[in-house]
Amino acid sequence: MRVRVPASSANLGPGFDCFGIAWQLYNEIEFYHSPELVIKGCPEQFRNEENLAYLGYLSVLRAAGLPEEPVGISFLSTDIPVCRGLGSSSALIVGGALAADRLYRLGLSKRELLHIAAAVEGHPDNVAPAILGGLTASIMDEAGSVVTVSFTLSDKLCFTALIPDFELSTELARSVLPAQVSRADAISNISRASLLLKALEVGDAGLIPAALQDRLHEPYRRGLIPGFERVQELALSRGAAGMCISGAGSTLLCVSQGAGFTAGMAMAMAAEFPSWRVIPVIPDLEGAAVLE
Repeated sequence: MRVRVPASSANLGPGFDCFGIAWQLYNEIEFYHSPELVIKGCPEQFRNEENLAYLGYLSVLRAAGLPEEPVGISFLSTDIPVCRGLGSSSALIVGGALAADRLYRLGLSKRELLHIAAAVEGHPDNVAPAILGGLTASIMDEAGSVVTVSFTLSDKLCFTALIPDFELSTELARSVLPAQVSRADAISNISRASLLLKALEVGDAGLIPAALQDRLHEPYRRGLIPGFERVQELALSRGAAGMCISGAGSTLLCVSQGAGFTAGMAMAMAAEFPSWRVIPVIPDLEGAAVLE
């Protein structure tokens, strides 16, 4: 049985640990019953019981009160780059959870899978769009329950991912954040997050420059991404309405009106940052799916 799970960008500027969008960039993984744990198609260091797809698989068995049985896992395609802020860990956890649900015919809803997978990941900002697709805003309450709301995305806006050739771990990206923030910074993010959801809903590129501004994480993380300021200059000079860090980084996400931005940005990046990939990313509105 094959499952397909989309990449995702969390945070989206002021939506720190809350907003997320799923993309038509996928991992496809095959799961099958096996007398022992077998993992193929990924680097050797991930072929063990700490593999996130396996942990996602086990999380559903535990939630259903079933024995923790081994499984065979084959990574058929892994288009989501690792440790680049595109939800690679959430995609693996979601893939394993969805596979366990289907292999054991448990009939869990997507909302139930979301709750289980978010508990493994520790936060729902990437897990929610990976399962539900589209644009989501999510919280995890004091009891550990996930509350998620889906929003409409306008097709007037285009998105471009700028993917560098270096990884940035979530642990490192979180380590540079302050333990406390000022009231002014909190108010700034709350107000801009509200604007951003409306801008994405109606496709108002004029709102994007103000709406994408963040004070809670990007000012501290941009220093972990060499070339950030210059890349931002290039993006804005070539017509991007705004740019933000995708997730914890290192990928940067540009928002524009019109598909022509990506080609122009690719030429500019090739001249100054030739090791970076510049690709258009299209929202995935379906979320994780079983292919067979």
